[in-house]
Amino acid sequence: MRRLLLSTAALLALAAPTKADQRFEALLAGHAILPAFTMALPPSDAPRDALVSGKFAAPGNLRVDQPGAIPGDTGPAHGRRQTGIAFPFIGQPVQGFSGIKPVAGEPGAYWVLTDNGFGNRRNSPDALLMFHKLRPDWRTGQVELLQTTFLRDPLRRIPFRIAYEGTEQRYLTGADFDLESIQPLPDGSFMIGEEFGPFLVHVAADGIVQRVIETRMDGQALIGPDHPSLQVAASPTAGVAYRVRRSGGYEGMALTPDGQTLWALLEQPLFAPNSDQPEGQFLRVLEFSVPRMEWTGRTVRYRLEPGATAIGDFNFIDATRALVIERDNGEGDPGLSCAQGVQPTREQPCFPSPARFKRIYVVDLAQTDAEGFVRKIGHIDLMAIRDSEGLARVRGDLPANAPRDRFTFPFFTIEDVAVVDADHIIVGNDNNLPFSAGRHFFQADANELILLRVPELLRAR
Repeated sequence: MRRLLLSTAALLALAAPTKADQRFEALLAGHAILPAFTMALPPSDAPRDALVSGKFAAPGNLRVDQPGAIPGDTGPAHGRRQTGIAFPFIGQPVQGFSGIKPVAGEPGAYWVLTDNGFGNRRNSPDALLMFHKLRPDWRTGQVELLQTTFLRDPLRRIPFRIAYEGTEQRYLTGADFDLESIQPLPDGSFMIGEEFGPFLVHVAADGIVQRVIETRMDGQALIGPDHPSLQVAASPTAGVAYRVRRSGGYEGMALTPDGQTLWALLEQPLFAPNSDQPEGQFLRVLEFSVPRMEWTGRTVRYRLEPGATAIGDFNFIDATRALVIERDNGEGDPGLSCAQGVQPTREQPCFPSPARFKRIYVVDLAQTDAEGFVRKIGHIDLMAIRDSEGLARVRGDLPANAPRDRFTFPFFTIEDVAVVDADHIIVGNDNNLPFSAGRHFFQADANELILLRVPELLRAR
């Protein structure tokens, strides 16, 4: 029945005149901050190796055992600005959140998913994979961590070798999966979308893996360069066949309100078959049946706007309309951008690649055009949030002439958006600890959560 309703709605949408994408205003209604240096102790039965994380996150991925030996910096694209936090860490960084969803029956509480660790498979074999329940207090600006759940595979459901293969509990690390999206299912379990395969990872409420689901599209497996089945070719001229870009797997995954259907959204465009060029300036969205635990074979297309390089998160508003974060790779206020060819210094700070495109779109999956593109209805600009009541806890490094009632969210990776109520949404960043500094020139980004009042966006059709 639902498939029929969607198809009917799509036909009606094709017959109706298309409305242009509209920009709506966002008003800051709350701001809460979890400090960048927030650590969790690994479980008592985890390998001792997990007591110190980030031992392989230095350049070259060579072992560094001494905690705090390597200063964190933003990398060459962002001027190698030091962030003031050094690694390896004693403990496991709670760090950036790459997915969010309200906790059913607990108003004000949210499930959040910690990203894979330090950015890739090579540098994250000692970073434990976990998700949390937290509660932001908009009155005090603090974030309370209520619960942390670590992922593990004692049932041996993962079909490839993991970093902690020889242990009893088989805790998972950032060398095994890159977790990017989370959805609680009606039975209390969770579906997690990840980027290496890309795979869907189904886990019980206690974090134990139940199944790992390969991605399939058009009857074929859809894999990326970090899929465990691939290996470096014996000849430097021999190609390796894959279509998903590195760090281009499931950044967003939305569950319909009835809990029956997941829509998994890739972060970046696929490569065209047998090519190193994108198939187009659009992303694939794949439909997955929760009751059957299998792909339906249906896909739609999501068109990226000029200036956007990736999506950050994806969650439904109602049965067909959803919120999607689109972003560029910049960080920092554009009013403090470096002059061409200039690198930042302590004496003359600037942002080499500032944030310019950070938006949240409302789209309707029931309205697709003849080429399968979902309709974009409107958006808000996260670089132009109105703060008329002065609720921002921190504004960061801004130009001297920045309007006092303008609040920005100038982070490299903004990866959390969900509906709170009929008028509000919650938005959060992935702070890439200790490698991102978008709020300040030389200070590691915190985990920031903002409450936005956006009634017009949520009602737009």
